[in-house]
Amino acid sequence: MQNGKPLPGKIRLRIVKNFMQLIKFLIDFILHSNEYIGPWIKEYGSWIYGLIFIVIFCETGLVFLPLLPGDSVIFAVGAFAGSGKLNVWVWYVILIFAAVLGDSVNYEIGKRFGRRIIEYKRIRLVKPENLQKADAFIAKHGSKAIFLARFMPIIRTIVPFVIGIGKLQYKKFLTYNALGGVIWVSLFLGLGYFFGNLAFVQKNFSFILLGIIFISLIPVMYGVAKSVLNKLRKKPKEEPAEAAK
Repeated sequence: MQNGKPLPGKIRLRIVKNFMQLIKFLIDFILHSNEYIGPWIKEYGSWIYGLIFIVIFCETGLVFLPLLPGDSVIFAVGAFAGSGKLNVWVWYVILIFAAVLGDSVNYEIGKRFGRRIIEYKRIRLVKPENLQKADAFIAKHGSKAIFLARFMPIIRTIVPFVIGIGKLQYKKFLTYNALGGVIWVSLFLGLGYFFGNLAFVQKNFSFILLGIIFISLIPVMYGVAKSVLNKLRKKPKEEPAEAAK
């Protein structure tokens, strides 16, 4: 909006078009991470460390970018390290640093600007349903949610932000943040390093990445399904009560 007026149609159309192109790129990047990272290694050399660092940092550190493909990228990096094209120990340190720093920045954003971001009406930087999922997850698991969310796409980007709003002591947050970051990177980097170059995996790389994403999303889907079922169970109880009035 400009001075309270809606944006012109052409500008809105351009924004939607650019957004759809971004979504298309992200989907392709998620499913074919290996096909992007390989050429990047040849073209950018040592700059590849910075590029992947930015991807992992943004996915964990920027609350409005929850769709970046953290799990699949780390797995693909592990596969390239397993083939000898990358140094696995350098990547281990870089990825852990990116993951822990990202969550810490996200926590600070929530702590300092969280309320204003949520209450800002013109642009929804954070979807209300994602905030509700994160709130429910934190209510159920407490501080352990910081660690557990690390293995759940979308939720892992929202939880540090919500925790920051709640003003949890940073020292306690950092403990769970670091533990989750180390185990998350160890798991997916290790899987890529040891299994990413098997003939079967190379032949079905996109399906393997889809499988990783699907398995990661199971807890989220379970939580959504449970929430829907609980609402459906409550409705029959509420209707007779309303009829009695």
